[in-house]
Amino acid sequence: MSNPHRVWPKSPVIYQIYPRSFRDTTGNGIGDLDGIRHKLHHVAKLGVDAVWLSPFYPSPLADGGYDVADHVDVHPAMGKMDDFDRLVDRAHELGLKVLIDQVFNHTSDASPWFQRSILGDPDYADYYVWRDPKPDGTQPNNWLSQFGPPAWTWNHKRRQYYFHNFTKQQPSLNLRNPRVQEELSEIMRFWLDRGVDGFRLDAVTSFLFDPEMRDNPPATPAVREKVSGENFVPYTYQDHAHDILPGDGTDFMERVRRWAGEDTFLFGEVTSGNQSIELACLLSAPGRLDAAYTTDFPENGGTAAAYADCLERAEDPRRLGWWLSSHDQPRHADKSGDGSDRDVRFLATVLMASPGPVIVYQGEELGLSQPELPKSAVTDPLDLLYWPDGPGREGARVPIPWAEGEDRGFSTGRPWLPMDWPDGISIAVQEIGDSNLAFYRRAFAFRRAAGLSNMELTDWSRDGDVIRLSYAMPGASGEGGAEAVLNFGETSCRTKAAPDFASQAFDGTHMPGRCGAVWLT
Repeated sequence: MSNPHRVWPKSPVIYQIYPRSFRDTTGNGIGDLDGIRHKLHHVAKLGVDAVWLSPFYPSPLADGGYDVADHVDVHPAMGKMDDFDRLVDRAHELGLKVLIDQVFNHTSDASPWFQRSILGDPDYADYYVWRDPKPDGTQPNNWLSQFGPPAWTWNHKRRQYYFHNFTKQQPSLNLRNPRVQEELSEIMRFWLDRGVDGFRLDAVTSFLFDPEMRDNPPATPAVREKVSGENFVPYTYQDHAHDILPGDGTDFMERVRRWAGEDTFLFGEVTSGNQSIELACLLSAPGRLDAAYTTDFPENGGTAAAYADCLERAEDPRRLGWWLSSHDQPRHADKSGDGSDRDVRFLATVLMASPGPVIVYQGEELGLSQPELPKSAVTDPLDLLYWPDGPGREGARVPIPWAEGEDRGFSTGRPWLPMDWPDGISIAVQEIGDSNLAFYRRAFAFRRAAGLSNMELTDWSRDGDVIRLSYAMPGASGEGGAEAVLNFGETSCRTKAAPDFASQAFDGTHMPGRCGAVWLT
């Protein structure tokens, strides 16, 4: 019998929660599972379909919780398994589905699996990617971690190097090992049995690599422009032909689908750059993931050109995730906009009117700008590596303000990151009047009522800073569609009058700049 909670719209709206920064109920300054449960009504009122919970697992927190020490437990600072079960029950009561992060590319170096692998335990020796040094003692090849340093770290006990796509505290799992695959399958089943409705798969493009481990060639200028990350990071100097999903990599998603079952929503993160959109569509082909998302749109400023590039390269734009902010990207209000309410609402309309799954990151519904943090407060390894020029991942993780006052309604203790938010930005204040929060609620209520999440994109065009989209309901004959116009520029454009939804009011047929509108047909 199918699970009624796992009946998904084709293109759901997913609200990402970074648990450490959502709401603290214990006074330890760290957000927890009970804090999420107590505030889920706020998420439900946004008209979203699901919540995505970033890792809440036991972890040394060397990389924000994505260095997982135990995939089937809860970090003690965030609660217990009973708290998770109550959270899922509450989400389902409110009509919300629950996705959780599955970090299958790597574990923490504190994982018992890795500790046993170091010691050569025959059951775990091949759980990770170990290689002998070259005859001169240097690393096996020229691969770099996505943060920039070499992707190999020496372990003197094994007298071998181990591979890691990210920090040295995150050794990469050997996903071609059948025993590792069985472990991951059992992890998925554990969470599905607890009522989870879907999974966000971290760093899926890093799962598999060239077994021969050939050196990556240098990136051409055209490739460098597409590789994800700041251009001063050495990782962008390589064409990642051998360390990113070669050969059977995309087919591996069919195995993941079998583990998860047909009614489980699977959403993948693409961290490759030079073929990101194309890879996302391969990963989400029939029998694989439901969708995948890339960094192309947010990393390129959320412009009309970046939006059109995604549409142009996508085999099916409904299999792309559309987003602008996350726990890994600076808040977009003042990166893709000018920080004004006008731009916050325009960019919300861009997402609302997009053809695939949409990710709303906690706090963006308030129009939060990226806060500045002192180096002494920052724990993120990527931000610290390039300080002060890092991507600003920690700033996006500053806890969200529920109320005014010193503690901002987040915690009775000292928050794990300083909360220097301006007055009047909190949820309590924005519950009143024509706020950004009220606008987000209207926008996504409109998407749901209009059925945009189940429509198909039938045509689109770009004229300078203006994107036009045409939608139709599957099987409909001229009825039940929509048209959207997204004016990313500052000058007005001609269009139809009286839209059914718009990010700002306009009269006649001249639509102002930085405005989005939708007409139902």
